[in-house]
Order: sequence, then C-alpha cells, then structure tokens
Amino acid sequence: MAKASVFVLGSFVVSCSAKVSRFPRPGESLAADIVTIEPGGKGLNLAIAARRLGTEVDGLLAVGDDLASSFAAPALEQAGLPAAMLIRVAGKTGSGVGFTDAQGETCLAVDAGANRALGTEHVRAAADRLAACDLVMAQFEIGDAPIREAFALAQRSGIATLLNPSPFRPVAPEILADTHILVLNQTEAEALAEQILPGCLDPAEPARFVAEWGPAVLAHGPRLVVMTLGAAGAVALSAEGATGQAALPVDSVDSLGAGDAFAATLGVALARRRSTAEALLHAAAAGAIATRRPGVFQALGTQADIDQLIGTSR
Repeated sequence: MAKASVFVLGSFVVSCSAKVSRFPRPGESLAADIVTIEPGGKGLNLAIAARRLGTEVDGLLAVGDDLASSFAAPALEQAGLPAAMLIRVAGKTGSGVGFTDAQGETCLAVDAGANRALGTEHVRAAADRLAACDLVMAQFEIGDAPIREAFALAQRSGIATLLNPSPFRPVAPEILADTHILVLNQTEAEALAEQILPGCLDPAEPARFVAEWGPAVLAHGPRLVVMTLGAAGAVALSAEGATGQAALPVDSVDSLGAGDAFAATLGVALARRRSTAEALLHAAAAGAIATRRPGVFQALGTQADIDQLIGTSR
C-alpha cells in the first residue's frame, strides 16, 4: 500500500453537542441524554481522521485570542498533529452547537469566528509544506480565498485535491475546476445542482445523480464526485462509471462525525492508490465507526478499527 501525506485547510471550533430524544420545538427546552464539549470543526476532524489512519498530516487551523482558543494546542498534541498548523489571530475562536435525535439524525449551527481570518497569505507562507504532501483537503468553514490559493498551488504541483463544501455555499467555478475529488451529502448535492444545473429534478436521487447531475459536475472539473446517502451508503461517479457502496451496520449513537470521517478516509485511501470501490468501502467503514461513540474527537477510528469492521461485515 502506497504511503500518503495530507495537507488540511482546516477549521477549529469549540463544539458543544447534545443527544436528545427529538429536536426541540421553538421556545422549548429539552433534557439531554448527554452533552459533549470538545475541540472540533470540520477541518480539525478531517485532520484527526487522516492522522488516525497512519498518514502524516500538516495544514492550517486558525484560532482567536479568547479563552476558547486554549482548547486548540492540547487537542493538536493529543491527536498527534503538528503545532505548526495553528494560526493565531485577533478575535473569537470558532464555535458550534449540534443536536442528535434518537434516530441518529443531526442538525448543527457553526459560528466560524477566527476561521474566517485564514487567508491566502497563510497558504503562501506554507506553500513548501503543502507542496510536500500528496493530497490537499478543504471544507467550507473557511473562506474561498485560502481554498482557491491552495488548490491552485496543488494543481500546479500535480497534487490531488478534495473538497467537502460543507456548510454549503455556492462553489466558485475556479475552485470547482481545481477540485479532483468532490464529496457531498444529499442536501449539499441538491444545493450545488441548483447552481450548475438549474431545473434538474431530484438531483440527489441516486439514479438521477448517475445519469444527469453527476456528469454535469464532472464537466466542471472534478474527476470523482461522491454523494453520501446516510443509511443507504454512498455512490461515486467518475469518467469510468458509477460505483455504489452500502452502509456498514453498527450500533449508532451519534452521527455528527460520520461525514468528516468518510471524506478524510476516502481521500487518504485514494491517495494510497486504492481503487474507487476499495476507497468507498474504507470510507463507509470509517463513517460507521464514527457513529459508535458520542461526539467526534474520541469517536474517529483508526485503520485497525476500519479493517476489523470490514472483516466482520463480509
């Protein structure tokens, strides 16, 4: 298996998540089964997930100058991530609140805070570090400018890129053009379809994705587009055709980290030269493993966890 190293355009938030029997109604207070407060952010989650797969990870994470920023350095040390990833700026550190109901459905809100301050100058200062990696991953808890800069640098250096446009906003055409691997859930797929294929009916329906919407995305630059389907698994499309992957059954407790685990593991597996089918299988296993414990930081699995789950599922 080929080795791989990853550069993550990250985000850092102090994450508060609550497991509840159902989502609260307007004006209602609910008793939570469990509340978890931990270092989080989609970018940090991607970095931790990749590191637990045994890859070398570098990248950028911005935090503010408030009390919440004190969560960051110990989190990086505990996760085995380099302290050089941390960028300190004036302002408040990002924060987020999430709910998971009894059926495992989630909803969340994030204030990006200091993550908005991550800019092209930070990417340029880390250009040599980025150029030494095999894969650049990004998400949308940061602005377009650093992603555009990093993906353009990666493109010039022949380095693969992965974008998970979450929380969703319209994807800039130049970023999409420099994206090699695009990973979305069904809600994000519907939103992107409105941007690039207006009038497409049910774009997140798997058959329609394969026949109509997916090819339209590939025409804008990506080499592989993957749509996650929750409990129904995932489907991927490239110029070589479509590949499906069923979800792996586990006793699910909290699905907040599943999408980040899936995206990071998919990217690492492809960087290690696994086939699309193998990469999807490993990503599905990682996503399932991340749901077995509350929260995200301690729930993300290792390569050994993934191998074990795949072995027991066959």
